[in-house]
Amino acid sequence: MKGKEEYEPMAALYREWNARINVVSRKDIDALYEHHILHSLAIAEYVNRFHPGAFDGATILDLGTGGGFPGIPLATVFPAAHFTLCDSIGKKIRVAQAVADGLGLQNVTCVNARAESLPGPFDWVVSRAVTSLENFYPWVKGKFRRSILYLKGGDVAAEISELGRKCRVEPGRIRVWEISEWLKDEYFAEKFVIEIGKDYLCPPKF
Repeated sequence: MKGKEEYEPMAALYREWNARINVVSRKDIDALYEHHILHSLAIAEYVNRFHPGAFDGATILDLGTGGGFPGIPLATVFPAAHFTLCDSIGKKIRVAQAVADGLGLQNVTCVNARAESLPGPFDWVVSRAVTSLENFYPWVKGKFRRSILYLKGGDVAAEISELGRKCRVEPGRIRVWEISEWLKDEYFAEKFVIEIGKDYLCPPKF
């Protein structure tokens, strides 16, 4: 994984655009690397641990991307994958497109649309706490071949229970990984990558 200094061009672009169009809260802009870029990269760490090589040549939908999280940081790590960044709010997609262009990312397409209007399927869906799991899942059901990788914090057990009850997602298709296994900063306590597989997920090998 790249070091913080290698993400400074990305951070500089976000600071510049955030002064015009607010996509990152003012209190968070000074912690952009830790709270947004690094948090997004937790998905990359998860993929490298549990699905090594699975993003190579894959198509990935980032739904509810906002200004480009987690899609843009992931696109820098997985240049052989193609990312479609989608958000229903036009000004946010404008920022995501500007940052992608500023970084010269050739593997990113930004789309101002709602989930139901998107063609599919994609190999993977990624997202960062757009809504509750039981609300999010129906938006992308039938639009992915492999899994959803969802960044979420707090009491995820209750949400997973509701997901199973309302959307009939079997427990064997869900895996929860604590980001604090990788990032020891207090900010990442009780933050998770939740994988919801199209099919049964084999237990991880350690």
